[in-house]
Formats: sequence, structure tokens, C-alpha cells
Amino acid sequence: MQAAIFKGEGNLVLTDNHPKPELTAPDQVLIRVTGVGICGTDLHILQVPPAHPARIGIVEGHEFTGVVETLGEGVSGFRVGESVLIDPHPGCGVCDECRRQRPDRCIPLLASSGEPGHPGTIGIFSDGAMAEYVVVPQRSLYKVDQSVPSHIAALAEPLACVINASEKLKVQPGEFVVVLGAGPIGLLFTALLRANGASKLIVSEPSEYRRNAAGEVGADIVVHPDDLAETMATEMPGGADVAVEAVGPLLPLAIGLVGAGGRVLQFGHDETVNPAVPVADLLKKEVTIYGAFIGRYTFDTAARIMASGKLPLDKIVSHQLPLSKVHEGLDLLREGKGLKIVLRPGE
Repeated sequence: MQAAIFKGEGNLVLTDNHPKPELTAPDQVLIRVTGVGICGTDLHILQVPPAHPARIGIVEGHEFTGVVETLGEGVSGFRVGESVLIDPHPGCGVCDECRRQRPDRCIPLLASSGEPGHPGTIGIFSDGAMAEYVVVPQRSLYKVDQSVPSHIAALAEPLACVINASEKLKVQPGEFVVVLGAGPIGLLFTALLRANGASKLIVSEPSEYRRNAAGEVGADIVVHPDDLAETMATEMPGGADVAVEAVGPLLPLAIGLVGAGGRVLQFGHDETVNPAVPVADLLKKEVTIYGAFIGRYTFDTAARIMASGKLPLDKIVSHQLPLSKVHEGLDLLREGKGLKIVLRPGE
């Protein structure tokens, strides 16, 4: 089958003769991939030096959806031909961390990743979905309404992560929110927090292309970072109630943007940065800082949101490309000419 293989040192190789995976355990399911998103993490993996670890030799792709092709003998509750969402980091379900409802800290998966602090994510530390087929455990599967198009269903993993993070913030109607970054994650936060009731929502983003998208998914005001301070002074003179950092190195800025008692969410993930924290500002304003990593038990919610059509998710998917154009998709993202790019294996 066709597949995109991570060969290390920024090298992603597309091959047409990768072996089709087979079931090796009774709880496994063979999925025919119908859509796989290119994530910012994929770009980080392919940086030189890398900004995120990955296992050399794996098929990349952890944001994906598909159709059940074959069921293991121990699988129940699913049927062949059913459309599903896939949680690429479900945990083992039985270790101490999983029993504490922390599958992101799953002890066996942390050990299998070979990287301290990283779960054994499908598509990063084991074969993923930049391929025509992928094998996953049943515990990764969630049903999704057949009416949801595959390019929207491919947003399940980032949407589930954003839902998990947003639940920490508990944005209320009437609150002021600022989002730093209008990549796909920033756009998902913008759309979701608007739906949660934010009364004024400012998005800061250097790319004009992405600024335009932020306006389309729910931002009231979209500015270039150079104009953010002046805009905040006019529109939110007392500071924001909530600031979402969806870039990576901007935590100090986010702390400075909230008012007294403000909440800051650090979601942007870049392991090459280590920003200094303005402790005096943090203490005097009694700011609460949340960190959020992956989606925990939020895929069902993501499936319901997708089926409802309440969020403008179609405006976040800018391109649909065949898997054969994976490198074109990567270049579009690197050049800032794409939002979420969904690859369609088999086309």
C-alpha cells in the first residue's frame, strides 16, 4: 500500500509498496483511512533539529478517521463499514495512571515510546494513518454519524484536545477572551470559545491568510501581533478574562494580557522553547495558569459537535489532497498558505 514513512532527520519518504498491516491481537481493528490531517506536530517532527520526538521508521499521521475494514475476534460494538474517529493515544486502560483517568501518562505507552514524558502515540511512536490502512486497538475507536464528511471527521483529534483544554477554562457568557495564534488549533479555540459564550474575542496572528480565517470562525477582532497592545488597551482596558496561548513561546505575553484573576491556558507545544515567566505579574494579578496536552475522554463530545454542525469546521480545512501530495501539503503549511490540510489515502 501507499504510505509516508518517517526516516529521521527531516526525511519523510512516500512509498507505494509498504506492507498492508494485519491484525495481531483479538482487540485490534483494521481501518481503511479516509482522511488524515497534517498536524503542526508533524512539522515539528520533520524539523532539523526536530522540535518533537518520533520513532524512526513509523508511518506518520495521528489525526485521522476511517471506516472499519476488519474486526478482531475479541472486538464487539462495532461493525464492518462503520465510520469511526480514532483516539491515537488512548492508554492501556489498566495501569495506575489510566485508572486515575490519566491515559496521557499511561505507564506502558510511556515506556514503549522511548521518550520520557511522551505517550506511545499512534502515528508518532507506532504506525499511523498516512497510509491506506492502519491497525488500532478497539479502545481507540469512537463512532461518528455517517453524515459527517471525512475531511471534517479528520479534525477529531485536535478538536478533542481543544475540548479537553477548554473544559479547564470554563469560559462564561460575557467574558473577554484573547487567543494568540490562528493556526488550526487557534481557530478551533476561537470557534469553540465563541460557542461557549465569549462576549468579545480577539485573535492575534502575524499571517494575513490566517487572520482572515479567524474572522470567519468567530473572532470579533483580529490583529497583527504588532497592534495587539494598542487594541487591548482600547477593547479590553482591564485585561482579558482568558488568554489562550496556541503558539508555543508566548506564555509571558499571555500572562500580561489577562486582568486580575485572569486565566491563562498554555496549549502551544514547542519543546525547543523555555520562556521566562514574569513572576511579579503572575502573583500580583493572581493569575491561574492551565496546561493542556491531549484529549482525554472528549472524543464522544467531538463526534456530537461534528454531527451538530454548530461549529464552522469546514472553514478550518483549507485543502484536501491525495496522500501522494503529502509533501505539497507540508510545504503549504511551512509557507503559511494552508490551515488544516487533510490527506485522502487511496485517491
